[in-house]
Amino acid sequence: MDAILQTLARELERSPEHVQNVVTLIDEGATIPFIARYRKELHGAMDDTALRTLEERLSYLRGLQERREAVKKAIEAQGKLTEELSAALAAAATLAEVEDLYR
Repeated sequence: MDAILQTLARELERSPEHVQNVVTLIDEGATIPFIARYRKELHGAMDDTALRTLEERLSYLRGLQERREAVKKAIEAQGKLTEELSAALAAAATLAEVEDLYR
């Protein structure tokens, strides 16, 4: 999860602490309008657009991580996982790259 938070902080040019606070609120079920209006002290005055972008990107990065792990397990079960392939999977930045490596 740390890598996801660092990626979000870097992409959105926000402090890791603020990103962590927003992710925690989202995970607890808070909506973007609620976070934007009532939790300003926790997100460093991000606007609705930045919060929605963070939420969408968080969802994508979590899905990417899950797919990476599933592909790695599937390849490993076939006995075809090499060091190079494992490193390429870890470095894949998009779902398309992961799927291409799986094929």
